[in-house]
Amino acid sequence: MSHRQPSVAITQRVVAILIGLALAAPLSAQQVLEEITVTAQKREENIQDVPISISALTGDRLDSRFSGGETILALAAAAPGLYAESSNGRHAPRFYMRGLGNADFDQAASQPVSIVFDEVAMEQVTLKSFPVFDLASVEVIRGPQGTLYGRNTTAGILKLNSRRPTQELDGYVRAGFGDFGTFNAEVAVGGGLVENTLSGRISLMTQNRDDWIDNGFTGQSDAIGGHEEVAGRIQLLWTPTDTFSALLLYQQRDLSGNSASAFRANILTQGSNDLNSNFDRETVLYDGGGNNPASIESSGINLHLDWDIGDYTLTSITSFQDGEQFARGDIDGGFGASFAPPFGPGFIPFPSDTGGNNDLEQFSQELRLASNFDGSFNYQIGAFFFDDELSTSTEFGVGPNPMDTVVGSIAFHENTSWALFAQGDWDVTDRTTITGGIRWSDDEKDYTPIVAPPTQAAVNLSDDDLSGNLSISYALNDFSQFYARVASGFRAPSIQARNAAFGGPVTIATSETILSFEVGYKAYISDRTRFNAAFFTYEIDDMQLTAIGGAGNFTTLLNADTGTGIGVEFDVDFAATENVILGGGFGYNDTEIEDSTLSIAPCFACTITDPLDANGNAIIDGNPFQHAPEWTLNADLTWLIPLSSGNELFLFTDWKAKGTTNEFLYESIEFEFDTQYEGGLRLGYRSNINDWEIALFGRNITDEENPIGGIDFNNNTSYVNEPRIIGVEGTFNFGAN
Repeated sequence: MSHRQPSVAITQRVVAILIGLALAAPLSAQQVLEEITVTAQKREENIQDVPISISALTGDRLDSRFSGGETILALAAAAPGLYAESSNGRHAPRFYMRGLGNADFDQAASQPVSIVFDEVAMEQVTLKSFPVFDLASVEVIRGPQGTLYGRNTTAGILKLNSRRPTQELDGYVRAGFGDFGTFNAEVAVGGGLVENTLSGRISLMTQNRDDWIDNGFTGQSDAIGGHEEVAGRIQLLWTPTDTFSALLLYQQRDLSGNSASAFRANILTQGSNDLNSNFDRETVLYDGGGNNPASIESSGINLHLDWDIGDYTLTSITSFQDGEQFARGDIDGGFGASFAPPFGPGFIPFPSDTGGNNDLEQFSQELRLASNFDGSFNYQIGAFFFDDELSTSTEFGVGPNPMDTVVGSIAFHENTSWALFAQGDWDVTDRTTITGGIRWSDDEKDYTPIVAPPTQAAVNLSDDDLSGNLSISYALNDFSQFYARVASGFRAPSIQARNAAFGGPVTIATSETILSFEVGYKAYISDRTRFNAAFFTYEIDDMQLTAIGGAGNFTTLLNADTGTGIGVEFDVDFAATENVILGGGFGYNDTEIEDSTLSIAPCFACTITDPLDANGNAIIDGNPFQHAPEWTLNADLTWLIPLSSGNELFLFTDWKAKGTTNEFLYESIEFEFDTQYEGGLRLGYRSNINDWEIALFGRNITDEENPIGGIDFNNNTSYVNEPRIIGVEGTFNFGAN
């Protein structure tokens, strides 16, 4: 069976079906799309007024994607230009926008897409993977955001906003059951505690799945693939006066189970990128890895204070986050040792069984003063401090049990950053607005070996940068605008110390800077159609790259002279009738590494298509960025069928697809993945009178088997997407919902 098809033709058919369903019903001039409010510029605005390429996910478009125990990775390709992947399972996501990201799986690795959760940047992957529940919205903010959000936002921001407490009683209870023993439950309740003074909200969730993948080597049934997760959030909002508010937020999670990625040896045949007969979704052949356990315990507390002082608002956001993370896996994906048979499946020259522990503490403080003038000019100025401390260990498996390991290295990382920023908006005329901003950042990273080879020394890196943005928007009328934006960004220097565990050197990458140009158009074509489009181009100087694997099995940081990207994005919402709404988006990006002298060690057993230098290394000049889909497409349909009782049937379906994606910095036949797609469905009955609903749901409803990543140092190992999950889900809403 080929996994390269169906390709674009199938995607086109899916979109055509959705459009056909929408147009089949009579038009209703009364249906108006609801306004979407975003906080991309640290104040509430209509999404159509923001001179930035931005998408927002709310309601069914957000909640449905997380039926069946999905993680934050479910947001991959849910908006134009957005992609996500992980080689560490559900606990270590990596995000990409406009083709720009970082494939480094190390806990200390920096990412150019920042995850901002309730106004706080989550820097390390342990924090980025916090489960998604009881959210008001997710904002996908594309392009450099260095002015208001700082370093390490050169690609953009994924901004997650929890539902806030109000004085009105509201909440919901939701529970779902599905395949593989999947059980998910959420409950949230909020309301006034002291009239007009104190309100609160508590949100709880649990996600559980049984182990469902057999270990054919040990003969153990249902050995890996399961997880148990419990998380909660408590919020208290104190408003003693009309001019002051204090929001205290505490959240905690506990994840355990055998849910690290299921690596599968030699499921790609040399000379092909199709899954072969070695692939069995429900079976692996592991002689190590301790059944691939993974766990996270984390907690965090935020204090958000706002004072209205005449024509100004003073904001303070204080945050402390901590977490402990552990993972281990059979990295070679099979069994075999020292070139001596037997091997399975296929040739595996040597075993690899590794893992590690990580202990993290993160503190951040932001102070911001924003004007609220009635005139044509308003501004924000602020200061920011960030510090995180990370203790890491890299371990080797020496036995069949999860804790049978020996320590290869222990290290301490610290990252400290300071920043000052300012941004202003000037309404030059009734139709023309100019926005400009600037930010100075100072960043320092320290690496201290605790257990490492005697030759390994401590490393200290520091740099500072001045980033900025300037945009101009022109309103053609009350319903449409053109804008143009130029923005720069700064990704701080990086340290990669994992090689020390294998006797290799610690590597570094110096700072990268980006300069991006963007022009866009935003419009309500009618009261039923919202359409946004953007064209962008960017250039990265001293682009940070991560060479992972190769025959030497090292993870190496390096800088390319330049990286470039160019592309387009489209977002559309169309209320075809009073009861049918279509949404969708498309993003295309063409990325290229530009450095004629740069070469890296290629894979052990795959077919390299790059030219090789005298040392047998692949010359990567002209290659696309790693994990950068050539295009992404998303489409969804909401269809309500009113009943005479006043209740309704509903159908929501969402589809996502991505184009050709290069897994590594070099190009090879095996690790260039072709077009892939997945679809989801919710079909149910809703009682509008009693505020409850029950629905059948499905994720990956066509049960696509898509390779989504690879390991190249030892054999042609790959890992695949989640299986189809079919289940039933019930929700009861109460209060002001």
